[in-house]
Amino acid sequence: MKNTLRVARAIKNITQEELAKQISVSRQTIHSIENGKFVPSVLLALKLADFFDMKVDELFTLEKSDLK
Repeated sequence: MKNTLRVARAIKNITQEELAKQISVSRQTIHSIENGKFVPSVLLALKLADFFDMKVDELFTLEKSDLK
């Protein structure tokens, strides 16, 4: 799954640590999501979208390989 979390964070000018505190996860979780090593739960994806005032599908995009 692709994501634009790093871009959204840069636009808002916040660090991984600051974002993590805002949504009650670890900085490592944010790092792992940004690098495509962790797929967030629906709840976490919704929290992130709400924080950035975006739709979930603006932050996260399925790739063809995800549909197999």
